[in-house]
Amino acid sequence: MLTRRHFIQTTTALFSAAISTPVLASTWPDAAQKAAWDAQVTPLGYDPATTNPWGLHPRLLPQRVAANDRLTPGDIHVDAVARYLYHIEEGGTAMRYGVAIGRGGLYEPGTYTIRRKVEWPHWTPTRNMIEREPEVYAQYEDGMEPGPSNALGSRALYLYVGNRDTYLRIHGTPLPRSIGSRASSGCVRMVMPHINDLYPNVEIGSTAVLYPAEEGMVTHS
Repeated sequence: MLTRRHFIQTTTALFSAAISTPVLASTWPDAAQKAAWDAQVTPLGYDPATTNPWGLHPRLLPQRVAANDRLTPGDIHVDAVARYLYHIEEGGTAMRYGVAIGRGGLYEPGTYTIRRKVEWPHWTPTRNMIEREPEVYAQYEDGMEPGPSNALGSRALYLYVGNRDTYLRIHGTPLPRSIGSRASSGCVRMVMPHINDLYPNVEIGSTAVLYPAEEGMVTHS
């Protein structure tokens, strides 16, 4: 049975939506445009551990924490209860980031493979999203171009089961104040500078485990 207890390590001092790419995209940003957007979304003097113009709870800022030594370095684990994403490192540590997850019944726990990653991606809502909330998504049925206001933000990791695209993503968000909540249409959201830090350290073929959101909270010291 999939459980968050498989990866959480607690001691007195340490603790361990469905979206697709448009078929026809009118623009593809070059390196200079990507760099300009990265600068636009990154606060001046950015320090991952302390910079917080978004007003997040301090626990949701990036931290290096202890990890269960049975976990595979390079893999990602999402604790949907605490709203944490862990990227497992060599040597028994992990980088932990605050996230937002899918609201209501839209969150889909499971084990996935990251088969694609994109800087400043395009975005198109799925047909289900449009049918569920046409007032929100119908205007984007032909796709949204990349940029700081794009729903996928600055980076996206694409989750697959086998060779099937699930249309679930781990991605940046132009709505950073949603971090720590259940807000998305199924995807895992991150603050854009945070996923920019994570992105180059994630290898294609890595596993991403999304744990259920209904288990009891583990208290961390």
